[in-house]
Amino acid sequence: MNDPGVSPLVSAGQLAAKSQDPNVRIIDARFELNDPVAGPAMYAAGHVPGAVYLDLDRDLAAPPGASGRHPLPDLEALARKLGTSGIGRQHEVLVYDQVGSMYAARAWWLLRYMGHDAVRVLDGGYAAYLAVGGEVSSRSPSHPPTSFDIDVRQEMVLELDGVLARLDDPGLVMLDARSPERYRGETEPLDPKAGHVPGALNLPYASSSGPAGMLSPSEIRQLYELDTLPDDADLVAYCGSGVSAAHLVLALEVAGRRGVKLYPGSWSEWSRRDDLPVAVGDERARA
Repeated sequence: MNDPGVSPLVSAGQLAAKSQDPNVRIIDARFELNDPVAGPAMYAAGHVPGAVYLDLDRDLAAPPGASGRHPLPDLEALARKLGTSGIGRQHEVLVYDQVGSMYAARAWWLLRYMGHDAVRVLDGGYAAYLAVGGEVSSRSPSHPPTSFDIDVRQEMVLELDGVLARLDDPGLVMLDARSPERYRGETEPLDPKAGHVPGALNLPYASSSGPAGMLSPSEIRQLYELDTLPDDADLVAYCGSGVSAAHLVLALEVAGRRGVKLYPGSWSEWSRRDDLPVAVGDERARA
């Protein structure tokens, strides 16, 4: 796994300086959930020179179904896409989206899950890159094709059955990355039921970033009250469909809490099942 002394973030200045390095590959993961053609359009209009575009729906997720709205993709297909795009395990990979949010984090998490350590997210995203005067290109890259070998890290996920089996285990702490209103069950715009996995704590992923990018490690620790969570607990992040939860995993790693697992199906899978328990309200308030 990653060297604990290396940040999972890269600054805009660092990315600009590395953009021409032959040992570096850059992934553009810009996307809009409510406008799936927006990401490819943004990429075509201008991107970091040499950047390869990966689409959330086509590349970073499988089609929606019983496993949720954004199931994990076919890893062999993603590996082929990476290889034909010139991205291999020998490269340092830098990922960005619009502002350094959940789409870049999803790509970052997936490459880590596939066994690649040398991958970081652009803090502040494409907006930060433009702010430092980064060069922009509309040309498609032509990196030599390579192979991307997969070494899946199953310890990075906890699937539905594993979550259900450990609901009463005090050593498991579920972390809900959605907005407080969705977590508490006051509204649910996308999924069959409102509420959360019983016992889950609410750590809204969007709170970990500000106008300048990711908050500092100490700010994130204070925001999420991380010092109240046992050091030996298994932390498992989930959200609506497993995308923004990857951003929460990233934020927690920035704050020094490594090894957080992801529940890929998240609430969009859990809420489909009539036989699974649902909780509402605030778990911390009940403690």
